[in-house]
Amino acid sequence: MTERKIYTARLKHAVWLSEQARHLEFAVEGQQHFEFTPGQFLSLLAKKEGREITRAYSIASAPYPNAQFDLCLNRVDDGFFSNLLCDLREGDTVQFHGPHGMFTLRTPLRDAIFVCTGTGVAPIRGFVQWLFSNPQRAQGREFWLVYGTRHEDALYYRDYFEKVAAANSNFHYVPTLSRGTNDWGGGRGYVQDHVRKIVECLPTGSQNSERQNDLDAYICGLNAMVKANRQLLKELGFDKKQIVYERYD
Repeated sequence: MTERKIYTARLKHAVWLSEQARHLEFAVEGQQHFEFTPGQFLSLLAKKEGREITRAYSIASAPYPNAQFDLCLNRVDDGFFSNLLCDLREGDTVQFHGPHGMFTLRTPLRDAIFVCTGTGVAPIRGFVQWLFSNPQRAQGREFWLVYGTRHEDALYYRDYFEKVAAANSNFHYVPTLSRGTNDWGGGRGYVQDHVRKIVECLPTGSQNSERQNDLDAYICGLNAMVKANRQLLKELGFDKKQIVYERYD
């Protein structure tokens, strides 16, 4: 059995997205390029009480021209790895292996609904970056991002997604809050409420089933949300092959 290659990544830049969520930008040492497919994850390594532990984190970017990648994560109470990463300073290093995972865009590319909550947005950000960094990739297709959270300040990467939507008529950004204030002018409720509306608003008549059969769903977040949306899409006539998902718990 071939041993996994262990890489070292150095933190180049980090910003807090909210009180508990941090965006991290790493450079892979000793590499000119670091290849991965948008949506994949890395397994980070660290020592705890004399033993090595591993934690998987989705890559929050598309591949860069050089050997870089981004992560997005929440600080978790009593979470060893999340606290380790959130406490990193620029110049600190971590070890990892990968990339791993099959939460990737299917080929051939079809219209798609991206559904996520919280830091489940990480791999979705990679999808969107990859799709719209080259106009030909997304041409002729429609994409919806339904992104749910409780409060407005937890809509991570909001400025970026709004910018992409403003520049590309085939990208539809649908943020929704379950506990939005009276000043919030966007969507309200749970992500599955908006997924239903999108699917039900597809063209009606003889072409409806054809359009729905040409639509994939990519879901990322906690198990309860993933389960609810998978069930909804099946009720709406989606085949299980059209539903790609990744759970964070």
